[in-house]
Amino acid sequence: MTNKALKLKRLRSLSVFWSLWIGIGALWGSMMMLTDPSGKMWKMDPILTYLQVLPFSELFFQNFIFSGIVLLFVNGITNFASFILIRKNQHYAALSAMFCGIILMLWIMLQFVIFPWNFLSTLYFIFGFLQALTGYGYWKSTQGKAV
Repeated sequence: MTNKALKLKRLRSLSVFWSLWIGIGALWGSMMMLTDPSGKMWKMDPILTYLQVLPFSELFFQNFIFSGIVLLFVNGITNFASFILIRKNQHYAALSAMFCGIILMLWIMLQFVIFPWNFLSTLYFIFGFLQALTGYGYWKSTQGKAV
């Protein structure tokens, strides 16, 4: 196996890892929110206070149902779709991995504006950065080649 082929294989494997890791994390988080919309079971109820100052909070942020659904669609389903594209060696697989990382970073930047600093949000911002960086490297490695 050539050096370039090995690099592509590693980047592809890392992209699979990040898509699954973040997708499963989003699925888990959304299931937590939908299982207990009050947030009390998971000790997330103090977060509702921060959400209830947002526009349309009386409609969307009286509990975690809306947040759980949005998390599932924005970070869960997109990462699972990216995983499928990568596993099937589809043309847009690398771009999907990169964009999923960018979406996660944008999601976390919104959290940085709304919530006080917390370790988990910072960690997931780093995960998003690493996913985007891996996806970019994967994309650059596939330029001019059939995937």
